[in-house]
Amino acid sequence: MEQILIDLIAGAAGGNAVGKTSPKFDLGTVGNTIAGLVGGGILGQIVTMLMPAVAGAVQSGNFSIQAIIAQLVAGGAGGAILTAIVGAVKNRNKTV
Repeated sequence: MEQILIDLIAGAAGGNAVGKTSPKFDLGTVGNTIAGLVGGGILGQIVTMLMPAVAGAVQSGNFSIQAIIAQLVAGGAGGAILTAIVGAVKNRNKTV
């Protein structure tokens, strides 16, 4: 459960960071947060499945610092990536 919360929070932060640093990708605060939550949740789950050490730590309940850092990075990156993609598609015809 903690792992999913870390993914979502990091994703929301990553989504808002990308949205605020580039008007081309900005979806507004709510849009950035939602896209970040979704992206962080998805990529965080993928990383957990692909990295046996993280998955083992999560399942055993021994959530180590390394596992938390991996989830923060994956969630933040996922949120940033999805926000950038959605923002670019949504704002492709707008002039800045």
